[in-house]
Amino acid sequence: MTDAKTPFGATALALALLATPAAAQPRDTLTIGLAQATGTFHPNIESMLAKSYILGFARRPLTAHGPDWRPLCTGCESFPTLENGQVVQETTPDGKPGMRVTWRLREDLRWGDGRPVTAEDLRFAWEAGRAFETGFGGAEFYRSAYEFQSTDPRTVTLRFDKVSFDAGSAGKFEPLPAHIDRPIWEADRRNYRSRTAYDTNTTNPGLWNGPYRIAAVQPGAGVTLERNEAWAGPAPAFRRINIRVVENSAALEAQLLAGQIDMIAGELGLSLDQAIALERRSRNRFRFEYRPGLVWEHLDLRLDNPVLSDVRVRQALMLAIDRPKIVQSLFDNRQPVAATSIHPDDPMIDKALTPWPHDPARAAALLDEAGWRPGPDGIRRNAAGERLTLDLQTTAGNRSRETVLQVIQGMWRAAGVEARIANQPPRVLFGETLSQRRFQGAALFAWISSPENVPRSTLHSDEIPTAARNWSGQNYPGYSNPEMDALLEALPQELDAAKRRPMWSRLQALTHRDLPAIPLWHRAEPHVWPQWLDGVRPTGNMSPSSLWVTDWRVR
Repeated sequence: MTDAKTPFGATALALALLATPAAAQPRDTLTIGLAQATGTFHPNIESMLAKSYILGFARRPLTAHGPDWRPLCTGCESFPTLENGQVVQETTPDGKPGMRVTWRLREDLRWGDGRPVTAEDLRFAWEAGRAFETGFGGAEFYRSAYEFQSTDPRTVTLRFDKVSFDAGSAGKFEPLPAHIDRPIWEADRRNYRSRTAYDTNTTNPGLWNGPYRIAAVQPGAGVTLERNEAWAGPAPAFRRINIRVVENSAALEAQLLAGQIDMIAGELGLSLDQAIALERRSRNRFRFEYRPGLVWEHLDLRLDNPVLSDVRVRQALMLAIDRPKIVQSLFDNRQPVAATSIHPDDPMIDKALTPWPHDPARAAALLDEAGWRPGPDGIRRNAAGERLTLDLQTTAGNRSRETVLQVIQGMWRAAGVEARIANQPPRVLFGETLSQRRFQGAALFAWISSPENVPRSTLHSDEIPTAARNWSGQNYPGYSNPEMDALLEALPQELDAAKRRPMWSRLQALTHRDLPAIPLWHRAEPHVWPQWLDGVRPTGNMSPSSLWVTDWRVR
């Protein structure tokens, strides 16, 4: 992410709205606290939960996963399946097994400037996604979709050169307003990421096709959403929604208690420990819901760091962390310790694979074996006298994560590993440090996914971000394993769930052994609402609750 992506459109009105206490506002306005800012508002560039939450109010993707974790249509008429004939197995022109998937857009779907959302908007998304220079997320989806077909303005068919059990899920294939952004893309494809209207003209109504449109942006501090007059679906209850970004979680709680915000987004708000403590003090003022979700907290490790390239060191770091103690002391045992990224409620979990234990003696033996011996000050050194030192970082201002890092720092110190904490604002950590692989040691953050989500973008060697790839991909550790690559390519093509199960087990075994990332726990999301608000439905998956904002009502 570069400075050129700074959103524009901040106005005196926006500043006033973001600064006005919620208690003084009428009930037709809702002010929501969010713990992170987003670097880009483009739906297909970069994966950030803060962006997904905000865009849930203002956009309708083709498909999503509901609160019951089942796939459904949000921008289309019916979800494509083999059974309803919208997914068809076929042979590609070069003789490979392939698929043909058809989506039909909702008739009433319109951009905020009144133009219908059409097949041409999906054609533009497909062409830009396939272009090497663009560097969209979900690049594998676009590479596999080798042909675009459209028989009328609302019907789109993609032909894929691979078979996939979740072919009906559109993922990052979302309509983009071709009448606005296509000329920008065609003028300079490589720099489109920094010149898109989503970030240079964010308040343009024609960018938004949801119940709300972004009316003003205060960079790094908040967003004002207003009703989209072109929206033909159920009318939302609130005339205006203010998203206030408060990256310091203690300040976020203080603003809630002071009435400056009405609610805190569970997807990206208070930490679990903070919410538990707040509920004990303020249960009569607010409603609390703890939603177990597909949110995996972990430490990504930079595998091409010579220290971390040794799997014995990675395993020792894992063994040195007492995760059950952290979960008990900080999180009231409300979230399970993770064996891998796969959630215990996911249908493909391998229950025979248990989380790594806390075993300081085994950690010490592995470090000895790897050539790291205790020095006079307790910090281990190799034969060249170099100290075993690692950078350790997370999102600055997140009190819970900062506390976790301090605990891990102490536990690694007991094992002879020196950790230097260097936290960064979320927009820097996610926008540059991770996405451009500038970190050198370990970074604590979370991934959120959908049920039975094949983690190609985070584990396949083709998804390692590089300048040559325009930094697309999310394999930030730089993990490269031919067996894993083969699994990630074969898994989506197996349509029989029973036959996928052993493949999923092997995938979990590899990540459990190789530890490209240190698994910590599966997070429970604490949602905090005012007593007068009804209808919010947390999902626990990558489709945010904001997608169902038209169900939100004042009591």
